[in-house]
Amino acid sequence: MTTDILVYLAAFGGGFLGAAFGALFAFSFVGITLLAGIAIAISTGDASWISLISFGPFFGPHISFGPFFGPHISFAGGVGAAAYAYRRGYLSGVRDIATPLVSLAKPDVLLVGGLFGVGGLIVHDIVSIIPWLGTHTDLPGITVVISGIAARLIFGKTGIIGTNSEGLTGSAKFRPNDKDCWVRYQEGWGNAAILSLGAGLLSAWATVALTQAFPEAAGSVVLLGFGVSATSLVFLTLGAAVPVTHHMTLIAALGAANFLTITGSPLAAVLIGTCFGIISGLAGEAFSRLWQIRGDTHVDPPASAIWPMTVVVLTIAGLF
Repeated sequence: MTTDILVYLAAFGGGFLGAAFGALFAFSFVGITLLAGIAIAISTGDASWISLISFGPFFGPHISFGPFFGPHISFAGGVGAAAYAYRRGYLSGVRDIATPLVSLAKPDVLLVGGLFGVGGLIVHDIVSIIPWLGTHTDLPGITVVISGIAARLIFGKTGIIGTNSEGLTGSAKFRPNDKDCWVRYQEGWGNAAILSLGAGLLSAWATVALTQAFPEAAGSVVLLGFGVSATSLVFLTLGAAVPVTHHMTLIAALGAANFLTITGSPLAAVLIGTCFGIISGLAGEAFSRLWQIRGDTHVDPPASAIWPMTVVVLTIAGLF
């Protein structure tokens, strides 16, 4: 467990920042700072910018890769604050994580964001000491899911799963409709698979190519696909119909990086990484149907896919 009071103060500030800007904008900042950090790491071999800013208490979203285990801070802070604002009637949009909450002019909302930032740090540290799981999953990813579920249980009214707006039950309950949906234009198993194929392939290729070109920055360059995916969400926040792909690009990169070492074959690594990216994209779609689309607060589908898929990739890689 972290004992440095300064880290907890920074986590409070990061959660406060995520609430002020809104969770989605804050997550986009992660991508922007990450791209800058990758450039610094390639130039100097020093990844401190990434570990302290992109994945540390300043932004700390929900990703861990190689040596970087930054706790989710700003994104979870924004999600928790949005759930609180919705419950208090300050925010009208269901599952709204795009609105900068400073616009509500409610200081209590921002303070709740700070508290969720601290809570995220605590949960992250607790999960990290669980035998086996703590070293075989994406710690911030699983923490974001736990934090999102907690926010829904505390502030939401629908429960974890929610009810279908059309009154459907059984397996039909989980089918998206115009009201119960996540990213409407990319939903559907076929759409998710094809999108994952393209995004995962590019991320896996970039991982292999840049790792070979800049081996001294291997722990940083593998995050390029994720950085681009995260940065692109600023356009989603502004209303453009861009895809949500960071769970695809991250897992594809993770698979490619691990199996490049195992196989020694760039082609095999790219193909294997792409396959993992496709599975992760389908998992994100499945989790969106499980507990996102019928709830009144946000439980992140990409994070829901990232943490179990990290377990899958690292477990399979460990067999070799």
